[in-house]
Amino acid sequence: MMVVVSPAKRLDWTERPEQMTRPDFEEDAMRLAKTARNLTLGDLKGLMDLSDDLARLNRDRFRAFTADPGSEDIRPAVFAFAGDTYQGLEASSLDAEELAWAQDHLRILSGLYGVLRPLDAIQAYRLEMGSRLKTRRGKNLYEYWREQLSKALNAQAEAMGTDVLVNCASQEYFGAVAPKALKLRVVTPVFMEDKNGTPKIVSFFAKRARGAMARYIIQRRLTNAEALCEFDTGGYVYQPDLSTPDKPVFVKPADAG
Repeated sequence: MMVVVSPAKRLDWTERPEQMTRPDFEEDAMRLAKTARNLTLGDLKGLMDLSDDLARLNRDRFRAFTADPGSEDIRPAVFAFAGDTYQGLEASSLDAEELAWAQDHLRILSGLYGVLRPLDAIQAYRLEMGSRLKTRRGKNLYEYWREQLSKALNAQAEAMGTDVLVNCASQEYFGAVAPKALKLRVVTPVFMEDKNGTPKIVSFFAKRARGAMARYIIQRRLTNAEALCEFDTGGYVYQPDLSTPDKPVFVKPADAG
């Protein structure tokens, strides 16, 4: 079973484990960074709806992006990202065997790096998949990555001997994968909160739950999609009446905290 998650806007550069691997699409990341570094502050603000300070920060990051970064400039992706999904994943508390399993089975979709393994070394960046960054491949990053992402996920799933992909990524990121080119069964868990008797998706909680689901898969070395239904982290309960085989729905009761 392969599981995919989104990256995060917020980064944490404090942890620096010695073990790191090289991203498969490192050359593409360099090309995209070169394209982005030529944008003005105004362009960057408009591209990702940034404040002046964030636009300057990311302009400086793209300018510093290099094909040969020093050890101070890189971090393993799974430790570098620090958003809601990664709070649910809690990668820093995975033991060595769990992290090794994650390296083989967990993938992070990225606007800059395409597909990342947990220990792939990344440089600090922000480039959202929905960005309308024009390149020779098209007018946005969806057009840049679409065929490559599907082929990469197919090949990596074949290498690990699975035909099931658990999609714990956001629509913004998984939307970059060309569905017709993807030769895998896609299972997309849905996480909802009970609001006065009505289940609703709350973005903050759903992101964290997607990370927790990825952790659940990693720690139990799951290979069967049906086993996802036993997920109960954070008080979520599988709802068979709301679910389909490829879209299991989990609801957190109002009294679950």
